[in-house]
Amino acid sequence: MRKIFLFLFVSLLTVTSYSQKKKTTIKKGSETSLFPKLDNLQVEVKNGTFQIAISEKGKENDVMIVKAVDANSTPTNCKLSSFSASGVKLYLLTWTEINFLKTSNKTENKTTVYNVIYELVSKKQVYSNYQLTNNIVEKVTLGGTGASETQEKIRREGFEFILNLDGSITQKGKNQQFTFFYNKEKMEFKKK
Repeated sequence: MRKIFLFLFVSLLTVTSYSQKKKTTIKKGSETSLFPKLDNLQVEVKNGTFQIAISEKGKENDVMIVKAVDANSTPTNCKLSSFSASGVKLYLLTWTEINFLKTSNKTENKTTVYNVIYELVSKKQVYSNYQLTNNIVEKVTLGGTGASETQEKIRREGFEFILNLDGSITQKGKNQQFTFFYNKEKMEFKKK
């Protein structure tokens, strides 16, 4: 009998201590801290634009606008990194956008991964790539019988992006693969 009471007492303590955990919240004012910062660059969403702010000595000097954003195309999983290609320092910005569309017979989940490379001295975009994966779940009626089945499809667009150690870029598709090298005179990536 003592064992049963002891077991109930321990389980009651465990349940109450588990359910009393404090929930973490994200402050509204810390939205820019969710975006990466590297060297003197800060990625941010400001006034309806997704942009990279260039600051020197604590003051914002210039802005490179990446794209306009709305409620359906909010960037997530942003990453900013630097690398060298042909002796030039370049910056790679990578982010993901997820769009979800649901109707009575169809559900679409679109995930788009963007990769954009900037040359900071001229404030120029030198490369851009996207890869879209669309998961579609659709309810299809079979003939005039009233029977239906659920079909699932995956559609892909664009190329998979790979940044190589030497600063070159590889794009992989289903049936093809391209390699691009940076041309510093023309400030762009070219196929070889």
